[in-house]
Amino acid sequence: MSALHADAVRVLTEWDAPDAEQDLLRRDYLDHLTARQDGVWRSCRPAHITASALVVDADRARVLLTLHPKVGRWLQLGGHCEPEDATLAEAALREAREESGIAAGLALGHAAPVKLDRHAVRCAGKDQPENTHLDVQYVVLAPAGAVATISEESDDLRWFPFDALPELTDSSVRELAAHARKLLA
Repeated sequence: MSALHADAVRVLTEWDAPDAEQDLLRRDYLDHLTARQDGVWRSCRPAHITASALVVDADRARVLLTLHPKVGRWLQLGGHCEPEDATLAEAALREAREESGIAAGLALGHAAPVKLDRHAVRCAGKDQPENTHLDVQYVVLAPAGAVATISEESDDLRWFPFDALPELTDSSVRELAAHARKLLA
């Protein structure tokens, strides 16, 4: 068992889900990890754990979203776990740094995940079958004056006020933002 797999089991076992639906997802994620020692890696089919971060500005007024080129929607930052990730939180922070271009000063806004989200994607390419991301979502705080830079993984990258998320944002991102705002209030 990898350190990341062990951390994912620990995090999901200890996480106090905010409602029954999130608790059901939590239990499903744990069942997946029990059945699959490779359950945190991109190569695990038909599902694998991913880590994402809703980056919030230092004033706690805006969130940083990426216009995802494959999905065509504004999403939080995040993605696949990598071998160098020892924890899910580290994976979320790494993804936030890579996709935001903010190299220093990003920090967890809360030690535990904020939300879980299961969604189907074609992460292996459009000619491959769909796979399911079992996403563990964190809140990450940006330092004052942080300047985001678009990466090759994004068509656009912008700060949006909590109350003015873009139209091309799905309900999952809106729920994540609502949970984050409440947590940081």
